Amino acid sequence: MPTETVYGLAANIFNEEAVDRIFSLKNRPHFNPLIVHIGRQADLNDLVENIPPLANKLAAHFWPGPLTLLLPKKDTIPAKITAGKPMVAIRMPNHPMALDLLRSLPFPLAAPSANPFGRISPTKAEHVEAYFGNQLPVILDGGPCQTGIESTIIGVEDKRITIFRKGTITEDALRAFSDDVISHEKKESEPVAPGMLDQHYAPQTKTVLTNDVTGLVKEHTGKRIGCLMFKTPPPGAEGVVGKVLSTTGKTEEAAMHLYAYLHELDALALDLLILERMPDTGVGKAINDRLQRAAAGHTPH
Repeated sequence: MPTETVYGLAANIFNEEAVDRIFSLKNRPHFNPLIVHIGRQADLNDLVENIPPLANKLAAHFWPGPLTLLLPKKDTIPAKITAGKPMVAIRMPNHPMALDLLRSLPFPLAAPSANPFGRISPTKAEHVEAYFGNQLPVILDGGPCQTGIESTIIGVEDKRITIFRKGTITEDALRAFSDDVISHEKKESEPVAPGMLDQHYAPQTKTVLTNDVTGLVKEHTGKRIGCLMFKTPPPGAEGVVGKVLSTTGKTEEAAMHLYAYLHELDALALDLLILERMPDTGVGKAINDRLQRAAAGHTPH
């Protein structure tokens, strides 16, 4: 199903067979928890043991939208959804088709990104079709995703907000609700929230992340190179193809195009894919997070 962030593989959270199908289709490790999608804020009461007042305030402001809350789960939520952990990740997506679906069902949906584990996230129905073909009985085509990168994931405890995954709802936006906002930077082999593994969102093409695209292109003269640029065209060298995420320099627009352009470049059978680091402010921080994880399997940390 489509959401405003990426397309998700959707399953009834209470149907064990359907949830198992998510993990098997994606080849996703069971230690990696799933996000639960709901159609109304009131649905939180059925899923969460106790909801901090700050969490209710954040949900009222940002939902429907790309904010995921990590909260203490009720015992009724199956352990497979939370990877055996006591917290459940929940959000209300801001997409009319997703909301219509969720509000017509008597159960919430787990919906991790509809791609094989670790690969580039899908932001068009065509991406999902290319990954899974006839393995899926239905693909709901809601058009291109308008936000384009995964939701911000936060934990809420009293007045503290902890960011577990960066997204388009930025630290500055969250500071409007609390002075105590921190980022969870601890390395974990079993993440408390999705999207925290070092290598993720990865093209199959060898990929590097750099501040100096021109220098790297010169180092690899003679190779077929793809360049993913922020706002300026790639170097005009032989064998170089490129995509510009936002000619006007808007990081929100860059986020919307990020995965679609990575898919296009990855399909060209290039020798090397060079990613330009974004300005490390606002939404740029979230994009850099995705770029770093995309390149992590190809370059030293």
